[in-house]
Amino acid sequence: MACHDPLIMWSLPLVLFFSLLIFLLIRKKQNKQQIPPTPPRLPFIGNLHQLGDLSHRSLWQLSKKYGPVILLKLGAVPAVVISAAEAAKEVLKTNDLHAFSRPVLVGTGRLSYSYSDVSFTYTYGDYWRKMREICVLELFSARRVQSFLFIREEKVALLIDTISAYSFSVTPVDLSEKILSFTANITCREAFGKSFQEIKGFDGKRFEEVIREASAILASFCAADFFPKDGWIIERLTGLLHSRLERSFRELDVLYRRVIDDHIKLEEEKEDIVGGPLKL
Repeated sequence: MACHDPLIMWSLPLVLFFSLLIFLLIRKKQNKQQIPPTPPRLPFIGNLHQLGDLSHRSLWQLSKKYGPVILLKLGAVPAVVISAAEAAKEVLKTNDLHAFSRPVLVGTGRLSYSYSDVSFTYTYGDYWRKMREICVLELFSARRVQSFLFIREEKVALLIDTISAYSFSVTPVDLSEKILSFTANITCREAFGKSFQEIKGFDGKRFEEVIREASAILASFCAADFFPKDGWIIERLTGLLHSRLERSFRELDVLYRRVIDDHIKLEEEKEDIVGGPLKL
C-alpha cells in the first residue's frame, strides 16, 4: 500500500542521510587517531619544502615539535619518520617483515640493474633470500673474510706509513682522500683481485671520479621518486639528473665488464669475490 504522508516520505531519506553522515564522521575520527601527527603541508609538494640541505637535521627539528613518530607527504609519497629508539625497535625488530621492503628509487634501480643486487632489492622474497644465502655461504663467510686478512693488514700499514711520512713536513694531509683511497684499495683487492690503479682505463683519479659521481646521484633529488606518475616528465624536461644517471651507469658498466672479462681470460681461478660467483 502506497504511503502518501509527506512527513514519512521526507523523514526516511533524512534519517538515512544523517546516519551516513555520522558513520563517516566516526570513521574519519578513527582513521585520524590511527595515523601519526603530520606537519602542515602544501598542495602538490606536501612537506618537501620543510627538508633543507641537511635533511636529517630538518627531520630532527620536526620530531622535536611533532613527536618521535611523524607522517610526512614527500610529494605524492607518504613517509613515516621514526626518531625514537623504542619506536625504531618496534619497526625494525618486532615488525621487521612488514617494514622490510626498500623504496623504489630511480637512481638505485638503474645503477643496480633493476634491483638485481642484494643491497637494493626492494622486495622481500625468494630472490632476495637466495641472493643472501649465496652471499653468506660463498662470498662473505668467516673463512673468506679471514682469507683476505693479509690485504687489510698490508693496506692499514701502508696508510699509517703514508700519514707518518707527512709528520716530518709542513704539508697538510687530506685524510678524506687517504681514507677513500684506502677503502677503495681494500674493496678492489678483495672483490676484483687487483687495486683500482691496475684496472685498464681507470687510474686513481678516474676511479675516484666514477665512484663519487655514482654516490652523488644516489643521494640526489629525483622528481620521479616523489611523483611516481608524472615525475618522469620533469626529468625529461630538465634532463640534468637523467643524463648524469645514464653516463654514470655506462661508466660503471664498463668497469664491471672489464673486471669480469679479465677474470674469464685467466686460466687459473682467482680467489676473490668476483671469481667466486663465476665458478657457480
